[in-house]
Amino acid sequence: MTSLHRTIKLNGKSREVASVTLADVLGELGFGEAKVATAVNGAFVPVAQRDATPLRDGDRVEVVSARQGG
Repeated sequence: MTSLHRTIKLNGKSREVASVTLADVLGELGFGEAKVATAVNGAFVPVAQRDATPLRDGDRVEVVSARQGG
């Protein structure tokens, strides 16, 4: 039986995910409607392209959110 999960590196930590696209992975991991910036394998991915950005086993995903403070 083949696993439908893939392992990605999310902000440097290994995570197993079932989703295929970046947009779906963000939802799966609880980012929902959060305003975040994303990159896959070092390349920035704009919001409009997240649905069309597939993730493969071993991809490096960075998710960054703005923070207030000083």
